[in-house]
Amino acid sequence: MVARAAAGSLWALRVPRSAIIASVRNVEDLYCRWIPGDVPSLQLLRRYLTVLDEAAQVETSELQQTAANHIIDLIALTLGATREAARVAAGGGVRAARLQSIKNDILGNLNDEQLSVHAVAARHKVTPRYVQRLFEETGATYTEYVLGQRLARAHRLLTDARQAERTLTAIAFEVGFSDLSYFNRAFRRRFGATPSDVRARSAAFHGCGDQESATLLHASARRHR
Repeated sequence: MVARAAAGSLWALRVPRSAIIASVRNVEDLYCRWIPGDVPSLQLLRRYLTVLDEAAQVETSELQQTAANHIIDLIALTLGATREAARVAAGGGVRAARLQSIKNDILGNLNDEQLSVHAVAARHKVTPRYVQRLFEETGATYTEYVLGQRLARAHRLLTDARQAERTLTAIAFEVGFSDLSYFNRAFRRRFGATPSDVRARSAAFHGCGDQESATLLHASARRHR
C-alpha cells in the first residue's frame, strides 16, 4: 500500500498478505486501486504513521506488535474490512490513531486557554463524550491530560537557561494558564515546589556548572603554559 502524504512525499508499507486477507474481502481485486485522500481511515493512518516516524523508537517488542496491529486495522478499514474486522479495528487501531491525533492537536495548541474538549472534538469530527472516553481508557481524564502537559511544558521552560529573562506570568500564559494563582497552585501540587523555587534551583545548578567549567578551563590553561 502506498499513500501520498503531501506533495513530494509518500508512505510505502509492506504487510503480510495473510494479515489483510483475514480482514478484507476479495483483496486480490483491490490491487492498484486509487483511494481518495479524504477517506477518514486513510487520514488516521497517515497521522499514526507520522507519529511513529517522529518517535525516537518503539522500544519493546510488545509495543512494536501493538503498533503493527493498529496499522493493519487501519489498512483493512481503508480497503474495506469485513463487518467483524471493522468492529475489531474500531476498538483497536482506529481508537489508538484517533487518540494520538487528538493528543498531537492538544500539544500543538497548549497556549490556547480555550482548549476545551468541545473544541477539540469539533476539529476531529467526533463527539466530546467520545474524546472523554478515549482518555478514560488510558486512566486519565481529558482535563487531567491537558493540565499535565501544560505543567510539563512550563517546567521545561522554567529550567531552560535561555528563558531566564522571561517572567513567570509570561510563561504561564504561553502554556495556556490565564490565572497565575491557579498556575502556581497546580504547579506546586505536581512538582512539590513553586515555579519560583524550580527556576531558582535550576539557575543555581547551571551557575554551578558554569563555574566548574570555568575553573577547569583555567586549570588546564595553567598546565599548558
